[in-house]
Amino acid sequence: MERAIITVVGKDQVGIIAKVCTYLADNKINILDISQTILQGYFNMMMIVDVQNVSSQFSLIADELESLGNDIGVTIKLQHEEIFDMMHRI
Repeated sequence: MERAIITVVGKDQVGIIAKVCTYLADNKINILDISQTILQGYFNMMMIVDVQNVSSQFSLIADELESLGNDIGVTIKLQHEEIFDMMHRI
């Protein structure tokens, strides 16, 4: 299994989860865990996903997710789990 972390942050609006999850399903990316909160009108979601069965390059998917985020007014980042872990070590 090849795991990655997706973060989604921005002003809350209808359809954020639906649009992100539709993209993931269309690209055979399985959601392993998901957490989302809304704080004072701001949406925050973190997903752990399995990207093992993806046929596209990781960087292309990261770019497409970023573009999707731009289209819907949020910031979407995709990182390999190892890189995410190293960046968030205390």
